[in-house]
Amino acid sequence: MANYVTFEVSEEIQNKALEAVEAARESGKIKKGSNEATKAIERGIAQLVLIGGDVEPAEIVMHLGPLCEEKKIPYLFISKQNDIGAACGLEVGSAAAAIVKSGKAKETIDEIAAQIAALKAE
Repeated sequence: MANYVTFEVSEEIQNKALEAVEAARESGKIKKGSNEATKAIERGIAQLVLIGGDVEPAEIVMHLGPLCEEKKIPYLFISKQNDIGAACGLEVGSAAAAIVKSGKAKETIDEIAAQIAALKAE
């Protein structure tokens, strides 16, 4: 993991977050890429943000964690940006993704947010 990763989450939570993105993509709304995710965070409409842990150069996503902290939006790091891209329905990796409308993923997002909060409190 890169130096901008401030905390690590288990494989299980990462997979659950990726599933939430897929569910939101089908029944709600997502934003793909670091620029779209940044806009969603700044507007306060992001419900969960996924950040790639292997993004090069790191400057592309370094600002997302602190921005999410400032706006009180739950976020987590996913080991491979290709996994984020796949969950977004892309054939290439995506540095970041934000769930804007949860759709059927609402409960999963709430669960992940609680797990992340507990991890960061440790």
